[in-house]
Amino acid sequence: MYRASDEVDNEAWLADLERACDRLDLPSETRSRAADLFLSTVPDGDRSKQPALAAALYVATLATGERRSQGEVADAVGVSRLSVQQRWKSLMESAGLEPPSW
Repeated sequence: MYRASDEVDNEAWLADLERACDRLDLPSETRSRAADLFLSTVPDGDRSKQPALAAALYVATLATGERRSQGEVADAVGVSRLSVQQRWKSLMESAGLEPPSW
């Protein structure tokens, strides 16, 4: 859960998320889920926000069946694949979702 002011405070990051979603050609359900995940867990430091955004986007693709690889998501957001890899499982678990067991 997040406050409405979080959307305003992170408007630029949400615009980055939309651009990444455009690059990945993702539907509105995935975009919305990614924004919710990001805003629910947004870190305090700006340096951590881009990797957190990438992890939220990756988790959203898994949760909505629009699977994209960690590398594809990382490239679309502009972070390393390792940034996504290190964050996605804990984000998924904190959101109450079951990580895949592949």
